[in-house]
Amino acid sequence: MDEQQAMERAEEIIHQAVDGMSPKPVLKRVGPEPIGACVADEHGSGERVQLSLTYRLTGVPDTEARSLVRQARDAWVKRGYTFQSSDADWSDPYPTVSMRTGPDDFWMDAITGVLDRKKGTGVASLGVTSPCFPSSEATATADPAALRRTTPDDQAEHRALDHSSRIYDALQVPHAPAREGEGLSTYQDAEVTYAHHAWSTRPLAEEVMAQAMQRAHAYFVSAGWTVRHVPMANGVPSLAAHNADDGTVARLAPSADGTLRVAVSAPTAASV
Repeated sequence: MDEQQAMERAEEIIHQAVDGMSPKPVLKRVGPEPIGACVADEHGSGERVQLSLTYRLTGVPDTEARSLVRQARDAWVKRGYTFQSSDADWSDPYPTVSMRTGPDDFWMDAITGVLDRKKGTGVASLGVTSPCFPSSEATATADPAALRRTTPDDQAEHRALDHSSRIYDALQVPHAPAREGEGLSTYQDAEVTYAHHAWSTRPLAEEVMAQAMQRAHAYFVSAGWTVRHVPMANGVPSLAAHNADDGTVARLAPSADGTLRVAVSAPTAASV
């Protein structure tokens, strides 16, 4: 996938939600086209990028915001897209829907923003985030033979980075600059070779940490990972998750300095 294909697919997902809506909203893009470095790649190496696209739904009464979010949800469900964790809380007058496509794994949300809580008015917006893909600069300067060659180690590295990126998206907290020993590496455990990606969040307040861990747990469950809590010496349990489809394991461990340390290990195809 390249930037144009990512943009076209993101626009398609938006229109799948909007085109059948009643009343018919007008799409108003929020901000410029945000092409940014893939958050999982060495904290912004620039070799891979992600595209995010957000639209406000305008031109309809403010009282229709909740209905538009529900209609977006229904349209995406009909397409076979799945929830990130669970459906929105529809008892809330301002619900939020978070979903993902398959098998291309675009993430999207439909959000009701509050304009006037007393009057029950709001504004609806739709957002789509692509998976990571090679940047145009990296593609232009790469050896053409290398673009055609994908080794088992390369495949494992991409799996580790892709899973790491999705975990970052689920946590919804900022990452910290890379520490010594973090980043992408390879290690061998018995006869299995792993691509390993490690990174940390910035220090988090206790409540923020708990919420981030809950979001991560919900993501793992929704994505079909096996999840368990692992006791730690500091009394705060870490999360360990296993993806049975590709053998990837992930661990999220709160540390004494308030950071959350994330480690993702994907086995090479030859090891599985």
